[in-house]
Amino acid sequence: MAQAKAYGTGRRKTSVARVWVTSGKGDIKINSRTVDNYFKRALLLNIVEKPLNVVNKRAEIDVVAEVEGGGIMGQAGAIQHGIARALLQYDPELRLVLKKEGLLTRDARMKERKKYGQRGARARYQFSKR
Repeated sequence: MAQAKAYGTGRRKTSVARVWVTSGKGDIKINSRTVDNYFKRALLLNIVEKPLNVVNKRAEIDVVAEVEGGGIMGQAGAIQHGIARALLQYDPELRLVLKKEGLLTRDARMKERKKYGQRGARARYQFSKR
């Protein structure tokens, strides 16, 4: 049973996306801009639209997303994750399809923090014996 409106939070690296899906005619708005205006590269458009294409609802569902933090690649991944989670709330029967494609799994890879007394996360100052 599909709801009228559903919400999902998506995360990737340092990007966080708040996503709402509703029944409509396939419009995608990101930060009050169209998806074509926000993401210029076709690769990023494919990442964002993948959950809708997998469940064959690209022309039936409107998406409104607010995203912040990170770069454009991380933001696209966060929106994809948010759309998948919102679709799951919208229609729980889509879970198997989304899960099989790996769209419900959060990609937890993040930049490792710099350690104190060192040049970077893994880089060390050169050891001098004398």
